Amino acid sequence: MNITTKPKFTKKLMIDIIYDIVGSFFLAMGIHCFVEPANIAPGGVSGIAIMINFVTNLPIGILTFVINIPILILSYRYLGKSFTLKSTRTLIISTLILDFFVTPLFPIYEGDRLLGSVFGGILMGIGLAMVFLRGSTTAGGDILSYLLKLKFPFLPIGRALLVIDCIILVASMAVFRNIESGLFGLVSIYVCTKIIDSIIYGFERGSQVTIISKQVQAIKNRIMSEMDRGVTLLKGTGGYSNQDLEVMICVVRKYQFSQIKEIIKEIDPDAFVFMTETEEILGEGFKSIHN
Repeated sequence: MNITTKPKFTKKLMIDIIYDIVGSFFLAMGIHCFVEPANIAPGGVSGIAIMINFVTNLPIGILTFVINIPILILSYRYLGKSFTLKSTRTLIISTLILDFFVTPLFPIYEGDRLLGSVFGGILMGIGLAMVFLRGSTTAGGDILSYLLKLKFPFLPIGRALLVIDCIILVASMAVFRNIESGLFGLVSIYVCTKIIDSIIYGFERGSQVTIISKQVQAIKNRIMSEMDRGVTLLKGTGGYSNQDLEVMICVVRKYQFSQIKEIIKEIDPDAFVFMTETEEILGEGFKSIHN
């Protein structure tokens, strides 16, 4: 590392650590204050640690760290040193904050279990999203998904992890001797996932609209003048008619889809239109690709 890159590296490292600390704080609050008191094991390694804590009363953070050790070893071997060290740093910070800061100082919520599962999922989702935004993980299922993808490239990873989480939820019913523990755990996982997606992709989500019409030029002019959105025109050939036609692609924010649909309906009600949701849009008029 030369002299010019060292300040940039130091600044990036400090920002990463700040995100780790704040994210770990939210994650710890969700686990200690809401999820664990309600006897909810919301999937993943933390869910396993919560169940072991229920039986042994050992600290959840330390249990999570110990369970993650073999996963981190596999990560170091197959995913590389940099990624593994970053995840290990995040895991250490989250362990310390959970066991030595949040657990001794913060009260637990002992009210309605549904509220506990929802607010626990919200806080955990905020915490994990902050960690993910800096390219790190808390190890566990996140690293397992990468490892599974390497071993089984065509395996639907999302479904595989969902199966693992479901097994943990079923196990939690047996450990806590309560069917509702699994049901509330499912609620917590759902809320957590939605919060993560909303924070990471929410502001940049949009719709890719593909339009096949004989009035493409008129539709294009309305979209560009009224919505201030660019379009892309492609040449196509009808598979049945063998006639030349124009295909238009336009990317808009989700709230603009109804407006573009109205424009198409007014100009050509017989147009063929399909919409595809996009997780993130980069470029002019949206988020800069340099961010």
